[in-house]
Amino acid sequence: MKNTMVKRRSLGQTDLTICPLGLGTWQFSKGTGMVGKFWGALDDALTEEIIKTSLDGGINWFDTAEVYGGGESEKILAKALDNIGVTQEEARIATKWWPMFRTSSSINKTIHTRKEALRNRPIDLYQIHQPYSYSSVDKQIRAMIELVKAGHINQVGISNFNVADMVNSHGILSENGLTLASNQVKYSLLDRRIEKNGILQSAKDLGISIIAYSPLEQGLLTGKFHDNPALIHDAKGPRRFQSKFKEAGLAKSKPLITLLDSIGEKYNVSASQVALNWTIHYHGETIFAIPGATKVHHAQDNVGALTFKLDDSELEEISRTSWKVLEKK
Repeated sequence: MKNTMVKRRSLGQTDLTICPLGLGTWQFSKGTGMVGKFWGALDDALTEEIIKTSLDGGINWFDTAEVYGGGESEKILAKALDNIGVTQEEARIATKWWPMFRTSSSINKTIHTRKEALRNRPIDLYQIHQPYSYSSVDKQIRAMIELVKAGHINQVGISNFNVADMVNSHGILSENGLTLASNQVKYSLLDRRIEKNGILQSAKDLGISIIAYSPLEQGLLTGKFHDNPALIHDAKGPRRFQSKFKEAGLAKSKPLITLLDSIGEKYNVSASQVALNWTIHYHGETIFAIPGATKVHHAQDNVGALTFKLDDSELEEISRTSWKVLEKK
């Protein structure tokens, strides 16, 4: 049964109305390409079930990218949406152009490949994945404006842009009668740099949404690695080598996990659901989040974060505990 009670928000100052949570689809890369190798190849039937579970739980948008398997993530997403039979309005798509070793001319040259990979489903949000192309940010944004005017994309977003580049992008778009919808950056209870480097405040001031990727800190905020540290040996990618996943790192973040578990008991939800709920509510409606899912129960856990709302005192207590962990030497 579909959850139709989820409150949706406008992305930035656009007319794109979406759920505070989307589904990140990096894990649908089929294990291919420079970036896609981080994940193993998921079975198509499993991928489709993850997407369907997300849709049924109220999520109405999906974040993918050209670099996720060289378009494989886009293809499997579009195929699954077609098989499930959801309309373009029921499933919104955000994807990204990969700028490394390219000039801004690539933005226009590759858009038809993106549309083909997505089976001509509308690109509701098109993002510049990183600011590091051979062309200036100015030229990249102007190329995106051309795509909007030509009807290839609906809204413009950026990803991993610093304050200066975000503000510059916003200004160029505004001069051309458009708006910068969002800046997609890393953000979680264990990574709150955007609250100190000006990105979050500038986004609030300018009406730009933040899309938080890795909101569960690569699974650390689920508490599963604290409960069973041996799991890290089987984890995909470089996590097993990162200090936060080692014994001392787990001990450092344990007080936060303990609090998330405690608050979760009140709502009969998990630590990760509390963490996601905090992420999308602590700063009003500014922050959206895109947790991933490699198993159906991950998708079920994601949508469960939409079934309750932390009160102000709980939001503040979690914030205080988070900062204590982050500031601990």
